[in-house]
Amino acid sequence: MGILMSSQILANAHEADDSQRYDRLFLEAMIEREKGNDAAAFEMLRHCLDINPEASETYYFLAHYYLRMKDNAKALAAFQKASQLEPDNVNYLETLAQMYLQSQDLNAATETFERLSKAEPDREDVLGMLVQLYDNDEKYYPKAIAALDRMEQLDGMNERISYAKAEFYQKMGNGKAAVAEMKKLADQYPNDLNYRVAYADMLLVNDNEKMAIDIYRGILKEEPANSKVLMSMRTYYKAQGNTMAADSMTVNILTSSNANTDEKIYILRQEVMENENIGSDSTKVINLFERTLQTKDTDPSIGILYASYMELKNMPKENINKVLEGVLEKAPDNASARLQLIADAWAKKDFDRVVTLCSAARQYNPDEMAFYYYQGVALSQQDKTDEALDTFKNGISVINEQSSPDIVSDFYGIMGDLLHEKGEMQQAFAAYDSCLQWKPDNLSCLNNYAYYISESGGNLAKAEEMSYKTIKAEPKNATFLDTYAWILFQQERYAEAKIYIDQTLQCDSDSSAVIVEHAGDIYAKCGDIDKAVQLWTDALKKSPDNQLLARKARQRKYIRENKK
Repeated sequence: MGILMSSQILANAHEADDSQRYDRLFLEAMIEREKGNDAAAFEMLRHCLDINPEASETYYFLAHYYLRMKDNAKALAAFQKASQLEPDNVNYLETLAQMYLQSQDLNAATETFERLSKAEPDREDVLGMLVQLYDNDEKYYPKAIAALDRMEQLDGMNERISYAKAEFYQKMGNGKAAVAEMKKLADQYPNDLNYRVAYADMLLVNDNEKMAIDIYRGILKEEPANSKVLMSMRTYYKAQGNTMAADSMTVNILTSSNANTDEKIYILRQEVMENENIGSDSTKVINLFERTLQTKDTDPSIGILYASYMELKNMPKENINKVLEGVLEKAPDNASARLQLIADAWAKKDFDRVVTLCSAARQYNPDEMAFYYYQGVALSQQDKTDEALDTFKNGISVINEQSSPDIVSDFYGIMGDLLHEKGEMQQAFAAYDSCLQWKPDNLSCLNNYAYYISESGGNLAKAEEMSYKTIKAEPKNATFLDTYAWILFQQERYAEAKIYIDQTLQCDSDSSAVIVEHAGDIYAKCGDIDKAVQLWTDALKKSPDNQLLARKARQRKYIRENKK
């Protein structure tokens, strides 16, 4: 008997010792975790399980580490074990439920959220999640309604809950209960006409047309321009095939100040779609747009939609522009309308109008880079180099992290071209460098930069590298091929230059005087002076005032241009 008692004492002492060891090690693991020493904490937690394999908190914290390690299977198993060991711990339950959601195990998620809801019956967020889960399986619809009833007890009757309950009843085929639910809401808030409309809508859905129409008409007596009623009646008349009544409702809604923009756009889109489907005359749709736009305080987005429809129907640009100008009268900051007008002016090469439109746009949309771009290019097309440069510099001032790399790159590229035109080579090259930082494969910039470097006697190796990128991207682009050939010429690699200048001439049957002159220079350096003279003569026809070209043809030899 004494021996047995001693063994029990020793066992208890050993158990107490293990418990103390576990507590110390778990505390150390938590300290390391707080310090951010996750590897040490993880190893300590694993050792904790060796001491006490029934420690729920250890499984819980280990699960989080498994998640970080992207081992979702081990994480889920650890969360499950923690919750199994301590089933009343709501934190474990909620975490486990979220894990089931992430893994798309909806049945397990539903069961876990149900347990959580029993543990914390007043949590609306848990009830709301249960409603969403129940919606995935029709056999759970009664449970969804029960959950909504509990939410209603906590929060009181409201539109969100009543609509959801009615929808579940409807999906269950219990139209009578759905109608009763909406009636209860309408009776609870008798002064809110929207709830009466919803009640009437539900009656209509469930084939109680007479009562629904009576309610609609009653509402219209109180509020003749109630857009929700008009929308519902329009839908009803369309379903009945009563086109005249439906069209009347359509006009009433589109010309009503009570109808919101979304409702009007919805109807206009529907009318457009129906009109297109039956291949009908567009006159009806145009009249609807016109009447809508004549209504006071019509949102500019309707004008944009109208312009898009006019484009679809290939209507005259003048008519489309008139609509867009009307949009700008109401909303001068509408960038979409202004950009469409700019595009039309650009297509017509009406650069004065482009500049005017962009200048006005910059007052209302100072951060929209497109307006600086179009204005700058339009000014450069008019040879107003200084004004164009000022515009681009102003545009660059609004660059931010969200700016389009393509647009910013083009800004700097065009600036480089303009600065080169002014003879400001250092600034031009700096602009090209910025251009390529934003878009390393900007081919136009690479070509121009490479050519100007070669012409200025700069780093020809750098120029060749940039030029080669352009011909690799577009091997039949005559401009790019000419640049590459000319850089090879500058490097005295004449045989290679001849290969690429021949390709240039093949790709461009009507080459410019500069390209043909380059070809003559290359042929001269390759020893074919007859061909060179022929090419120089051809170039001279295109550029008869070129004195150097005339001298080369006359003297039958290559003469280097004397650059100042």
